[in-house]
Amino acid sequence: MRAGDVLAPLEIPVTRTLVVAGAVASRDYQDVHHDAEAARAKGSPDVFMNILTTNGLVGRYVTDHFGPGAVLRKVAIRLGAPNYPGDTMVLTGSVAEVSDGPVGAVTALVRIVGANGLGRHVTGTVTVEVPR
Repeated sequence: MRAGDVLAPLEIPVTRTLVVAGAVASRDYQDVHHDAEAARAKGSPDVFMNILTTNGLVGRYVTDHFGPGAVLRKVAIRLGAPNYPGDTMVLTGSVAEVSDGPVGAVTALVRIVGANGLGRHVTGTVTVEVPR
């Protein structure tokens, strides 16, 4: 692994089931994540993905790339355009920095972008520890 390495893109279809299941799994019962009528009443065209689901998908993206021994040490993300059902989010990433980690491991800082049809849904960095 070297700085500049690019992770393969991951396309994630944003389904109504994913949005609702992610909200329920993370115990986020705000109506805008499961009730389309309530979301519209609050100015949104539909339900939308919560940050905890996005955070989980970013983590999955990184650990899928680096393998089962990868340990996420820090995830720092910022949301932008909402993820609505019927869209697709494409996660992309690149290794920004690599340094020695604990004995037998390296630490990498990975920059992440998740974009959909409206623009950037998520941007951020993930610090991951990977066995040598």
